[in-house]
Amino acid sequence: MNSRLIKMLLIWATVPCLACAMMTQSASAQTENVQREPAAPAETAETKASEPEPYQFTIETEIDTTDVKTQGSTGTCWCFASTSFIESELMRQGMGRHDLSEMFVVKNVYLNKAQNYLRRHGKTNFGEGGLAHDFIQAASAHGLVPESVYDGLDEGESKHDHGEMFAVMHGMLEGLVKRQRLSEQWPVAFERVAATYLGESPTEFSFDGQTFTPKSFAEHLKFDAKNYVSLTSFNHRPFGQPFVLEIPDNFSNGLFQNVPIDDLVASIDHASAKGYSGAWDGDVSEQGFSRSEGLAVLPVKDRKDYHRFPGEEIEVDQEMRQATFEEHSTTDDHLMHLTGIARDQHGNKYYRIKNSWGEVGDHKGYLYMSEAYVRLKTIAILLHSDAIAPRQETATPPKT
Repeated sequence: MNSRLIKMLLIWATVPCLACAMMTQSASAQTENVQREPAAPAETAETKASEPEPYQFTIETEIDTTDVKTQGSTGTCWCFASTSFIESELMRQGMGRHDLSEMFVVKNVYLNKAQNYLRRHGKTNFGEGGLAHDFIQAASAHGLVPESVYDGLDEGESKHDHGEMFAVMHGMLEGLVKRQRLSEQWPVAFERVAATYLGESPTEFSFDGQTFTPKSFAEHLKFDAKNYVSLTSFNHRPFGQPFVLEIPDNFSNGLFQNVPIDDLVASIDHASAKGYSGAWDGDVSEQGFSRSEGLAVLPVKDRKDYHRFPGEEIEVDQEMRQATFEEHSTTDDHLMHLTGIARDQHGNKYYRIKNSWGEVGDHKGYLYMSEAYVRLKTIAILLHSDAIAPRQETATPPKT
């Protein structure tokens, strides 16, 4: 090895690697650059600080309920909401935690609907829908049974689907309407259709070591239909008096006590404060109603991101309720179980609602409905009579 090569090797041995030196210099430069750029993070933090906070709910009152269920592909929200309501009533009354059969009630109500449809020669509504008082009346007339005794499902099925059954029922009734005379056999034939799809109704069953009929089981649970009242609030009828609410699903001509909207909301609040829940009937067609977000609000028109952040909502009065009812923008869409009151981070009031679409959305089958939404979009609410707040003195509106 020549002396020139040896000299070069000695120089390289004592001088840091050029590549390492370049990497170190580059890293130093990057560190230096990061240290010299505090403005960007500070600007981001400032932006975040100015952005409104997402909805944060604190539950103020909460009534004990059973598990969230799904009505499947059926129009039986009225029965699922009412069943959940009665299950909470049983817990409140110290009768224990029960899972009651929705389909036992649904089957009995279908026969009532069919009789009403034929008595009116097809000049009325026959559909899958119903109202909370239909549950109360059917339970009083026919009784109640546990879900474990009668679930209304074929073997191997896990979700309800009444599409075909309803088509067969409706077609049958349409044919009967066209006949000049009806025999006494049509109710038997109609019941056979229902039994084909939903199963035979139990006449006697064992539960917790005792033998019951549906009627004796309802008596065992101390169910009393006289305890429950439906409230509504519309100007075209006098306040303080009951009337037959003119909505398509009121096929049974059920009576609703008419009160000012302030009194209706006061009764909901009074009930929640005393540990009572309610079966809520109303409109869910508004853009402010979100299944996925678990939220129902009535934002002012120019407000954006209303499903993300709390903000200003529409002020609702009695006249606005009446106008939206008359123009059919407030309709009888859906029934759910109102189970308490919550507040957002600004203290705004919401009602905690249990739905029957399964454990969907941010709140696993529950949603938060603002007071503004309740004031405008409530068609009616079923409450225990003891839960109704004392009525305020309000002038009776003129009939229109």
